[in-house]
Amino acid sequence: MTYVVTGATGPFGRLAIESLLRRGVPAGEIRGTGRQIEKAADLGVEIRRADYEDAGALREAFAGASRLLFVSGSEPGRRQAQHANVVAAAVDAGVELVAYTSILNAATSTMDLAEDHRATEKLLTDSGLRPVFLRNGFYYEVYTAQLPAYLEHGVAGAAGDGPIGAAARADLADAAAAVLTGEPDKGVYELAAEVFTLAGLTELVTEVSGKPVGYTPLTGEQYREVLTGAGLPGHVADFVVGIDLGIAGGNLATSGDDLAKLIGRPPVTLREALAQ
Repeated sequence: MTYVVTGATGPFGRLAIESLLRRGVPAGEIRGTGRQIEKAADLGVEIRRADYEDAGALREAFAGASRLLFVSGSEPGRRQAQHANVVAAAVDAGVELVAYTSILNAATSTMDLAEDHRATEKLLTDSGLRPVFLRNGFYYEVYTAQLPAYLEHGVAGAAGDGPIGAAARADLADAAAAVLTGEPDKGVYELAAEVFTLAGLTELVTEVSGKPVGYTPLTGEQYREVLTGAGLPGHVADFVVGIDLGIAGGNLATSGDDLAKLIGRPPVTLREALAQ
């Protein structure tokens, strides 16, 4: 059995490889791919240089692969073409199972962020491969990284009281490793550890820090003004606002326990993540 993990030089791919090793997969059966392979040299597994833009390199990297963890690309506007290269290489390699990191509610989401994922899910479904869609919620790290700013300025956003399904990146990577090494009982997993709102996040920040923190709900236009005023380019501000408006529309809502079932333990909570 040969397990191939794309994006091995990024945070998610690295965590997935570490999880595979913890789950007892021999290092010799794991192959990572990425652009800056020196970043993954310490993992102790084979790392091959492969860029999603380079169809030939992907074919070489996937040769002999049994199961593939396909970590989605991070370049909006180029992702669909890049992902087509990955899928074609997986088909050429005769991969028996492909686990793809998608987004919560990809099939129905109205968020711009979901379009590439929905297209990739269709591409995989039509490819003749056996796909498993890991529809990941947002990473807690998106929010915990902003803790210093929350403590100084409070929490603000245009998500209203929209639910945010999220989880620790490491738990989502562990779920991916569980799918690769197990026999998945379905083709779609909606993955989140818990669901919270920005107001709920604010309350937790206050409790964990011991410092009163306020929450300011904003309209989309107000939030854009805040972001551009803080120095974000207009197109980046539009992207961030679009995410919040998508959250307000319920696109990150979920109520299942797929994540806990896959990893076989209670996932890390938002409170625990904030306290770390």
